[in-house]
Amino acid sequence: MKTITQKLKEGQILVSDGAWGTFLQKMGLQPGECPEQWNLTHRGNVEKIAQSYIDAGADMIETNSFGGNSFKLSYFGLEHQAFEINKTAAEISRKAAGPDRNVLGSIGPSGKMIMMGDVTFEALYESFKIQAMALAAGGADALIIETMSDIEEAKAAVAACKDNTNCEVICTFTFEKSGEKDFFTIMGVSPAEMAHEMAAAGAVIIGANCGNGMENMIGITAEIRKTNPTIPILIHANAGIPVYKDGETCFLESPEQMAGYVEQIIAAGAGIIGGCCGTTPEHIRQIAAKVKALKK
Repeated sequence: MKTITQKLKEGQILVSDGAWGTFLQKMGLQPGECPEQWNLTHRGNVEKIAQSYIDAGADMIETNSFGGNSFKLSYFGLEHQAFEINKTAAEISRKAAGPDRNVLGSIGPSGKMIMMGDVTFEALYESFKIQAMALAAGGADALIIETMSDIEEAKAAVAACKDNTNCEVICTFTFEKSGEKDFFTIMGVSPAEMAHEMAAAGAVIIGANCGNGMENMIGITAEIRKTNPTIPILIHANAGIPVYKDGETCFLESPEQMAGYVEQIIAAGAGIIGGCCGTTPEHIRQIAAKVKALKK
């Protein structure tokens, strides 16, 4: 199977998957329950999520391993099962993806901060190393380090993935709007700074996920592309800005609305388009249909 970067070099626009966390909640994941443990205890449900995105037309799917690092798993007393949990996550998505679609091993932030003295760079590296090796062992083609806000933590994750696997390494940050046009992470990192630092660290695909709907992602994508004219860009947008309604967080952007921004996102420089919080298989189906129509 071709790598993701090979497909992009051929000029393909690729469609990724949508939300996992909100999907798991709809399936019965309870507050305070470990989502990643479902790989072991509710494997069938996790497989259904992966398969639903493949059926919707995704060219690649992630794994249910976002919080699968030892620091996050320690909250549930599961840190010693990190390898098994992550390997199983990749096996599940690999089964759904089949031989023609790529699997992205999801690696989220640790919840610790180097600058606050919570953790060292070396400790982060070791935790991400276990997760990366397990995802690769389970069949991941690429590793997506996502929802990052801190450059040093992201560097630790990229290094752990590059040093210990043969997987392509993707890195995306989460940005919030500041003023009319500017975007920064909660740690003050701009899309331009992220693009420079992560490309230098060795990520072969960079981008943004979460925090914004597709409309705001256009400006973020344009800033990344201006900073680096050639590196592939991945965008995983929320189904709009979250709204608190009737006691719960809601994402109100419809599949048609999200798909309506696809042409602009591509024009800004994105080569991979998918969804984050609140997006469903129908969102991905509409995005895939729009990409297919644009190809024609």
